[in-house]
Amino acid sequence: MKRRRAIAVKIHCPIAAETLAALIAGDQATLERDATAAAILAVIRAENPLGDFDLYKGVCEIAPGWESFQPGAAARPTLGTSGERSLSPTAILTTYADAGADISESLAALMDVHPWEVPVIELSEVDLLVR
Repeated sequence: MKRRRAIAVKIHCPIAAETLAALIAGDQATLERDATAAAILAVIRAENPLGDFDLYKGVCEIAPGWESFQPGAAARPTLGTSGERSLSPTAILTTYADAGADISESLAALMDVHPWEVPVIELSEVDLLVR
């Protein structure tokens, strides 16, 4: 079985509560109308190594969810209040890039459009099965 070494990039993207509800209800286009999700999707879909599967471009997996956090006293939260626990509606976008690709500019672009003071963007090495 053939494998491809890749970097998984998992972006926890805050979205409006209405966007999350529409996503769960099956409205596939709702992320395109959410400003934050649309900006992150635009980075993934741009001419760069993210989501590049040769025959397919802009590939990403999308899952609905929530983030839980409590901003500290020195935090300047986009959502929530310092010292109080918050829940944020979230779309979890996972995309991939070839393990040898330089994704530094793409990661910088993701950081630029992510609204959180401390974005949650995970990087991990993975093996993908290929035909």
